[in-house]
Amino acid sequence: MDIASIKPSGSSFPQPTPLDPNQATERRALIQAMKSVNESGLLGQNELVFLVDRRTHQPIIRVEDRETHEVVFQVPPQYVLNLADGLNAS
Repeated sequence: MDIASIKPSGSSFPQPTPLDPNQATERRALIQAMKSVNESGLLGQNELVFLVDRRTHQPIIRVEDRETHEVVFQVPPQYVLNLADGLNAS
């Protein structure tokens, strides 16, 4: 039996744009600060989460419930990311 990899035709994942050194340094500092806050327990049952939106490539900061992963608060809000994505599609 011959097993080959399956690759969807015509679809490729967008490559992230490289960060300049200042942006990379700022993101590392932000992630370290968020880890410190999470380890301190100041947010109780919640934790800070840092991610980058796949569509707009914008950084996102969320406050999520540790157990359920429900988003309690997000900056920028999801509707702003949707607006930015709509503008980029036009």
